[in-house]
Amino acid sequence: MFELRIERVIDAPIERVWTAWTEHYAEWFVPRPWSVEVIENDLRTGGRCAMVMRGPEGEEMPSDGLYLEVVPQRRIVSTDAFLPGWIPAGPFMVRIDEFAGAGEKTHYAAIARHWTEEARDQHAAMGFDTGWNAATDQLEQVVARIR
Repeated sequence: MFELRIERVIDAPIERVWTAWTEHYAEWFVPRPWSVEVIENDLRTGGRCAMVMRGPEGEEMPSDGLYLEVVPQRRIVSTDAFLPGWIPAGPFMVRIDEFAGAGEKTHYAAIARHWTEEARDQHAAMGFDTGWNAATDQLEQVVARIR
């Protein structure tokens, strides 16, 4: 399996982390100074997740895919391997976000699984660790703010 992963214990109950992840998505999903325009975020199994990530130099990275599994306060699985209507697309990865209660805290894992070693290594070289950790820092900031 060609996987990249970050894990964190977030100092908030799972309900609040879930709310921050699902209802404040555009506030944390990409590391600043990047921003994200959410085109559609139909958070249900088979629902579309489409966005455009924008960089400070005018870069644009569109992303379109589907949610494969949504288990409230437990797990969100999405992929760019399919477009709405189950139309195959050029896949890059499957993203898995896992939430587990740890008392008044939440164990959070963000996982990127790739079809090939080359795709995994490309994602790592793009700055996976730095970018996904920065986005998770921002998620924690949103969690703290929505008390």
